[in-house]
Amino acid sequence: MAPPSNRSGSNRKAQMGVFTGYLIAGAGALIGAALLVISLWQPQALAGLRAMATDATSSVGEAGASARTGGKDFFAAIAGYYRAGSRNAELGREVQIARVKLAEAEAIKQENRRLKAALGLAVEDAEPVARGRLIGSTSSSARRFAYISAGSADGVRPEMPVVSPMGLVGRILETGRHSARVMLLTDSESMVPVRRVKDDVVAFAEGRPDGSLRLRLINLGINPLKKGDVFVTSGAGGLFRPNIPVGVVEEVTRDGAIARLLSNPAATDFVTIEPVWQSRALELLRTPPGEPDAPGE
Repeated sequence: MAPPSNRSGSNRKAQMGVFTGYLIAGAGALIGAALLVISLWQPQALAGLRAMATDATSSVGEAGASARTGGKDFFAAIAGYYRAGSRNAELGREVQIARVKLAEAEAIKQENRRLKAALGLAVEDAEPVARGRLIGSTSSSARRFAYISAGSADGVRPEMPVVSPMGLVGRILETGRHSARVMLLTDSESMVPVRRVKDDVVAFAEGRPDGSLRLRLINLGINPLKKGDVFVTSGAGGLFRPNIPVGVVEEVTRDGAIARLLSNPAATDFVTIEPVWQSRALELLRTPPGEPDAPGE
């Protein structure tokens, strides 16, 4: 004989579970409706609950944000690593281009300076004898000479000053038909009367074997020269017109200074041959000592 079934008890438990679920759902709906009414009627009443909920979830949100930021940084680092080579090559090309542009700008600046200086020479000296190219110079001997592409056919004569846009180069020593030899300022036999630009301190600029100039003061005493002083021709002697740039002081000595030549022949392309400033100077040079001057002088 089979035992009696307990089906009625299990049905009752299932019914109670369903009923309980409905009660909980209804209660949740009533609570939600009540909270909605309160939030609409008095929004500030739930501010504390919202703050508590925000505080409770802030740590989770911060962790998520940190994870997102870390992920972005990680992928950015990987991408930057793979792009580093191409970026470095691109930056290298940009640096090379910038260097070329800087060199071009400096060359243009120097060219403008030379052109302005040449224009100034042309304005100040309305009638230069000739212009030519400096085609060679000596640099390792106590005797310093240069050669220019202008000669007697162009009106060039001995003792005429040779000037570049940067200053005095020297004077004509010998002339050929279409060329001439120039005694440079740095030659051991060269001596030029000069003065300091800012005042009337006068001296003689003598050539030195190392390519510099020795400035010997005429008035001995306390040496007033300072490093950086610029000297120009004084006009004394009559060969060179006044105010042609000559040199800048680099080292002060007991009786003068050592100066750097402003017009470096190695960096000079074209020169201007000027007439002797005072023709009387040539006559004095051509008259041997002890002989009287020509009649009528």
